[in-house]
Amino acid sequence: MPIYEYQCRKCGKNFEVLQSISSDALTLCPIDQCDQEEKSTGEVFRKISGGSGLVFNGTGFYLTDYVKKGDTSES
Repeated sequence: MPIYEYQCRKCGKNFEVLQSISSDALTLCPIDQCDQEEKSTGEVFRKISGGSGLVFNGTGFYLTDYVKKGDTSES
């Protein structure tokens, strides 16, 4: 599941939420994230993030993983 970044229009607070791709975007600041006296009253919008959500699992990646097979020339 992707992590979406939101910002409250009322107080400007940024927060992240783990949501399913098929979930609707949040419209109000969640109670547990809200810093306002009146909880969950700030309108929020989903921000466009530049970072990617790639997670590499396993033992690692090595230079030889992407070398053309049979290529013996050195760069």
